[in-house]
Amino acid sequence: MNPNRIESTMFKIKFPSIEKSLIIIVIFALAQSCAPNVKQDISQWRGPNRSGIYNETNLLNEWPENGPELLWKYEGIGKGYAAPAVLKEKIFINGEQDSLSFIFAFDTKGNLLWKSPNGKEFMGEGFSSSYPGARSTPTVVNNLIYATTGMGRIACFETSTGAEKWAVDIVKDLGGNYSEFGYSESVTVDDKNVYCFPSGAETNMAALDRFTGKTMWASEALKDTFSYCSPILVDLPTRKILITHSKHKLYAIDCSNGEALGSYNLKGVQWDGDHVNSPLYADGYIYFIGDDEKGSGAIKLELSQNGEIIKEVWSNKKIRNNFGGYVKIENKLFTSIKGNWLKILDLDNGSVADSVKVANGSLIYADNKFICYGMNGEVNLIYYKQNKFEITSTFKIKQGTGHHFSHPVVANGIMYVRHGNTLLAYKIK
Repeated sequence: MNPNRIESTMFKIKFPSIEKSLIIIVIFALAQSCAPNVKQDISQWRGPNRSGIYNETNLLNEWPENGPELLWKYEGIGKGYAAPAVLKEKIFINGEQDSLSFIFAFDTKGNLLWKSPNGKEFMGEGFSSSYPGARSTPTVVNNLIYATTGMGRIACFETSTGAEKWAVDIVKDLGGNYSEFGYSESVTVDDKNVYCFPSGAETNMAALDRFTGKTMWASEALKDTFSYCSPILVDLPTRKILITHSKHKLYAIDCSNGEALGSYNLKGVQWDGDHVNSPLYADGYIYFIGDDEKGSGAIKLELSQNGEIIKEVWSNKKIRNNFGGYVKIENKLFTSIKGNWLKILDLDNGSVADSVKVANGSLIYADNKFICYGMNGEVNLIYYKQNKFEITSTFKIKQGTGHHFSHPVVANGIMYVRHGNTLLAYKIK
């Protein structure tokens, strides 16, 4: 018997209306179950939302006197400060070997799964040679990694094998510029595009198809020079925007076409000043902290619902931070500053609500606790409850090389810290 004939005959049978309805429901349910899951699994710079907040629970309230248990360390990822990205039991990190850039993949036991080359790495000249190596955190979306070198090569790799899918050089291919301390942007990725800041005269900002690397749009934006910001994505009622900053301005970009929208002039910008931090966005407001000596320091900006107007609400010039980040919890902003203080700002007016002595460095938040990795190598675990600080644990990272500039990452009860040539994994659960 011909099975195709049977199938054809089945669909000619006339069913009663109720049975027809049931069949339609079943077919629809099957179609839905076969549809692809559009939810994106993502790991990127400063956590899943670029906010410095990691969604962890049941972490240790105190660490042993000499620090949490060191599960493993890997020596050999080379010079640099690039933090890791962790997704689906794999750790990905940019590194440097013999002045070349590599993307490394590890399992959660510290075994090297693969490493793939990504062109030359930034080694610097003159003063900048004091800060060589990898700078950008990979952005991992589902089964693809987007890794950027300090020389501006953006490449897409498969998470399973490390095979390169495509690559774009922001200078050679997009007419971009090199910056004094290397290309440091951890690229922002959505379901369609990779967004980058080449800093060229014509292609100041660009969107690349995340599956092919093809340029989807190139924008003059505000024609300003490059800074070291990793942007954030924000969904407004009428459009999706990118919030970033250049050397002289903080501004919004329409993700659909690269049109420059609202902007804010960063005050007191110095030639050698620093304003590197990613902005934060919440409930119609942008928060930002820079480190220019004569700049605005910490600022709160109101963003219009269409992204076309940005205006200052308050600023606090005494709160300065170059690249350690900050965290918003409820109606407070937490950041470390020079002089070794962790400060709390009241978001209503920008005043300092409280402070505690702690090594100035990179700040993240997980399970109602702050972790601050100081530039002196000291790591502090800090409780903030009932409007009071409590430093419950402190230890010093002695393994590794170079400056303590990297940002810690927490995933599945493990804290990952990169110190130059070494990646360390600590059990904190």
